Amino acid sequence: MAASGNNDASLLSQVDSPEDLRKLPEEKLPLLAKELREFLVNTVSRTSGHLASGLGVVELTIALHYVYNTPEDQLIWDVGHQAYPHKILTGRRDQMFSIRQKNGLHPFPWRAESPYDTFSTGHASTSISEALGLALANRALNNGKKVCAVIGDGALTGGVAFEAMNHAGDLGADMLLVLNDNEMSISESVGSIAKHLAMWLSSPAYSRLLSSGKSVLENLPLVKDFAIKAQEHLKGMVVPGTLFEELGFNYVGPIDGHDISALIPVLRNMKDLQGPQILHVVTKKGKGYRPAEDDPTRYHGVPRFDPPVGLSKDSDSAISSRYSHVFGTWLIKKAESDKALRAVTPAMCEGSGMTEFAARFPEQYFDVAIAEQHAVLLASGLAAGGLRPVVCVYSTFLQRAYDQIIHDVAIQDLPIVIAIDRAGIVGADGPTHQGMFDISFIKPIPNITFMAPSSLREFWLMLNTAYSLGHPAAVRYPRGSGISAGFSSDEKGLLPLGRAEVLRNGEEVCVLGWGPLIQEVNAEFTRRNLPYTVVNMRFIKPFDQELVLSMADTHRVIITLEDGVIAGGIGETVASWIVENGRNPVIRCLGIPDEFVEQDSPESIYRQYGMDGASVADLAERLDKRLMDSLENSMLGKKSYQKVF
Repeated sequence: MAASGNNDASLLSQVDSPEDLRKLPEEKLPLLAKELREFLVNTVSRTSGHLASGLGVVELTIALHYVYNTPEDQLIWDVGHQAYPHKILTGRRDQMFSIRQKNGLHPFPWRAESPYDTFSTGHASTSISEALGLALANRALNNGKKVCAVIGDGALTGGVAFEAMNHAGDLGADMLLVLNDNEMSISESVGSIAKHLAMWLSSPAYSRLLSSGKSVLENLPLVKDFAIKAQEHLKGMVVPGTLFEELGFNYVGPIDGHDISALIPVLRNMKDLQGPQILHVVTKKGKGYRPAEDDPTRYHGVPRFDPPVGLSKDSDSAISSRYSHVFGTWLIKKAESDKALRAVTPAMCEGSGMTEFAARFPEQYFDVAIAEQHAVLLASGLAAGGLRPVVCVYSTFLQRAYDQIIHDVAIQDLPIVIAIDRAGIVGADGPTHQGMFDISFIKPIPNITFMAPSSLREFWLMLNTAYSLGHPAAVRYPRGSGISAGFSSDEKGLLPLGRAEVLRNGEEVCVLGWGPLIQEVNAEFTRRNLPYTVVNMRFIKPFDQELVLSMADTHRVIITLEDGVIAGGIGETVASWIVENGRNPVIRCLGIPDEFVEQDSPESIYRQYGMDGASVADLAERLDKRLMDSLENSMLGKKSYQKVF
């Protein structure tokens, strides 16, 4: 596809804000949509990022900004991965080549980035609650602002979305919810009859008719009840909105979300209607770019690629070295030998490597959609019923199920394995997606064994170990590839519970690490021939207390390294254990400080925080030298050297 936006004669080059967009004649908007779609493919192919979802909402984005007086009117994008066209139309077109890069545009809507981004989003199903809050604030302030939230049919599966709809219907707040349905094909129902029906149902005349009818029938309760039921049944025969009507929303649709001539008049009608409204639009993910249309899942989030060619096929070796692939392989192997295994995931089948398992063992697989709380609760029920559930969820999304982990897994001591994918720094998706917090929020919970592998082989053994315990267990592992360390999918061994592994024996300085970063440290120490000790701790809970104390006895400096926040992390726990038991080495805890991590490559982020192998080696040498110099110069006793740091 050719790039648009660099051509001075293009429509897109004339749109630096929604105000510019609203100056265009309506008949030119389809051409603008074509140029916007081409520009989107061109930029994302160079930067990486989310593609298929944005391609599917190009016309809808144009229509919303054309009808609503943004940013005065408030527009919310649920999840936000479909907001690239929104960014392009709201003054950030020329910055799109910086998206997902350090100091560049955020990959999701971001309040600090633009007044057009009403909320910073990244997790799903939040937009309706946020829109309701805004609508109530607007009503209280009587400021005349309009509120519109766009939510996909996937995000609508989240329980919080229905909680919000139930409340919004009860309060009767003025707001529009656009349901972007991209799972259905555009069938005959989204044709001329549905289009005219949507126009009628959204018209002021229909609204006035309903209001006047209710007034006339107010004193005739039996007739009124019959009329309401008749209206609901007649409407339900031609539109699938009965559920939304029961929740108190006026439902309109479905209409073709790629037909700007249909979208604009309906949006104009609905914008000024009172009470909660829902407009059902049907779109196609990847619209306008054939490879993305044919495989929208693969083109949801993409690396850099050549648009005429599309995405290249991953090599078998690249796939087999991924933690997610190892997890999927382990599930298959375990299911072949244990019919009680059940795999549960909240809409992360492909990303978590579960596609083949789902195809081979459909009766043992449950994709609960975007409902993390339900995923853990379902697993609790499965376990209580005698089955052996394994729940796979990204670290950043597991935060949503914290209450369930405590109350429905740990307190009841159920045999559930939680596989925490994308743990640690994930990079370019930014603050909403970094898996920084799972160590600090799971570690304090009683009854849970918690592990972090440093290699693919160790990951396999940890899954074996977690499954064998018969009690709650969690294994956290990073996105992407790992070192093999002799990995074999036939291995049936277990790890000794709570025992660490000394990778390198030395003196003076000891590095205790959890996860793959410790292998990088060990490799760097070996390359530099440093005389220090490196320990792969493996278990976050229970950690190897005996080994830690022996290291504190024989080393003057202890460095802890974890791929998560320092506050409440395992490093702090180990440091406390050392001090409580009367040892006094110099202790440094390495991890993420008290701040959110912006988008950048994981390698750059680790360097920034001194967590990569080279930085840890530099720190070890520096601490060792400073300590030796201070001891020699001041003749301080062994018990006093901590004062020099």
